[in-house]
Amino acid sequence: MEFGLNLSFATKRWLKPENLARMCAEDFKVKHIQFTLDLINPWWPVEQRNKIAENYKEAFEKYGLKIESVFGGVASYAYAQLLSPSEIQRDISLEFFKRSIDLTVALGSDVFGTPIGGMSYEDVTDEKRSHELYKAVQTALIELSAYGKSKGLKQIMIEATPLKSELLYTPQAAKKFIEEIDTLTEIPVRLLIDWGHALFNQIEGTKPDMQYWLQECSPYVAGIHIQQTDGLWDRHWDFTREGILNTGLIKSTIESACLEDIVQYLEVVSIFEDADDSVYDGVLKSMRYLHKVFDNT
Repeated sequence: MEFGLNLSFATKRWLKPENLARMCAEDFKVKHIQFTLDLINPWWPVEQRNKIAENYKEAFEKYGLKIESVFGGVASYAYAQLLSPSEIQRDISLEFFKRSIDLTVALGSDVFGTPIGGMSYEDVTDEKRSHELYKAVQTALIELSAYGKSKGLKQIMIEATPLKSELLYTPQAAKKFIEEIDTLTEIPVRLLIDWGHALFNQIEGTKPDMQYWLQECSPYVAGIHIQQTDGLWDRHWDFTREGILNTGLIKSTIESACLEDIVQYLEVVSIFEDADDSVYDGVLKSMRYLHKVFDNT
């Protein structure tokens, strides 16, 4: 099995590219890196933004690591994005994601991923309006795929999240959404499934079971996020915390779905008030814990 590290843990903490790259290579001994937009804002002026991206790219290459994908972070997730009630905001979001693709390429990667956004209360409770936005976001992704192809992107991943307002909240909904656009996109649009989202136990019409998700969606799954969780909320804990996920469950579930070649990225999102040394220690111990199962398969 393959596993890697999402750089979300580094947000507002480890911001010097070479130090972060060294930490990933020498301390965490990770091979697969998923960059986060919380480290570089796609809206920054292009020349300066791309220089910062080049610094990260060169630093990781120096330590033998490649940034394999780039993913939306906490900052971009806070906005309604492609599901905004405002057409103006949706157009801005499409431009934001195009700039994110430009940044992805500047970082040396050819895969970009993100949640697609979230509907307002008024829209999610209005069936007609929900359907209009459903079709609008599909149209936007088709356009985004064409833009991505023109820039050398190979794939777009969209994240299934445990909220009805974000559309991809059940395995059936996620699979249907992807199937409907699969032959219309210029490059593949695929799913990223998060263990914490799949195990969230408060979603009506589904059950908290990653195997249930993968049985339905496995042909379209291109990435997985790992986090420790309790099933009550989307925790994004490291594995020093007690929770319901363990390496035995990860191993058996992924092998059952025949997805051993899919990279699973540890995604730890700490509160900003956590001490830096504590965050580092939690990620280090989590990586050692995960290495035990992933390095022996």
